[in-house]
Amino acid sequence: MNPLEKGRYGEQIAVGHLLSLGWSIRGRNVRVGGGELDIVAFDGREIVVVEVRLRSVGRLLPARESVGPRKLKILVRAGRSYVARLGWQGPWRIDLLAVTLDGRGGEPRVELLADIAAGWPS
Repeated sequence: MNPLEKGRYGEQIAVGHLLSLGWSIRGRNVRVGGGELDIVAFDGREIVVVEVRLRSVGRLLPARESVGPRKLKILVRAGRSYVARLGWQGPWRIDLLAVTLDGRGGEPRVELLADIAAGWPS
């Protein structure tokens, strides 16, 4: 798979996982000022910006550790822009959904890390 196909595959797995949790998907690959949001969903009455990371076992950096301060800053700015554009006054957060492939065709491992921007300056 090329990188674009891998990205789509990871997002497809992520959407399936979020739907299985009872979330509703509002958008995919949403372009806003300052960036692109992989998935925007509702977890109950809260908007969640979901950053999807796909990695294979054996990569140097696991998916859950691949969002650094620079990417987090971009996600926060894009998330703020998105909720402002909607006029949203309710709560929102940024989650990371890490998909790890074992390389042998087995089931992907999915890990959802909630509110990865908690404590980020507002």
